[in-house]
Amino acid sequence: MNPADIKHVRIDKFLWAARIFKTRSQASDACRKGRVMIDNNIARPSRIIEGKEIITVKKPPVTYTYRVICLLANRIPAKLTGDFIEDLTPEDEKQKLLFKRVGHIGYRKKGSGRPTKKERRTIDKWTNGLSDY
Repeated sequence: MNPADIKHVRIDKFLWAARIFKTRSQASDACRKGRVMIDNNIARPSRIIEGKEIITVKKPPVTYTYRVICLLANRIPAKLTGDFIEDLTPEDEKQKLLFKRVGHIGYRKKGSGRPTKKERRTIDKWTNGLSDY
């Protein structure tokens, strides 16, 4: 089936086909939890999209934003996703993912035990500004 022939598709199937989620059940679960929005309205898994819509996907700590260019019904290779969706996610959102990957900011000497209450407050002060979740 030619992608141009597709008139409408379910949002959970589209998110899976565009490789935003690894499985269709993960896409459905995200919709049920209210993490997927279409044009600023919460989308249920059965919501039909018809193209040219803005999709917002919350995958903590990042909120991704995509514009649908062309609809998909079947999964495609990752290299071709740019032909069907446009990534509108701001760079500052992508930076949050970098902070998550970096891990802990501080270093504690091995064998020093659990942090004291004062050390814990210092750690919290450092990490509070880096994450919204």
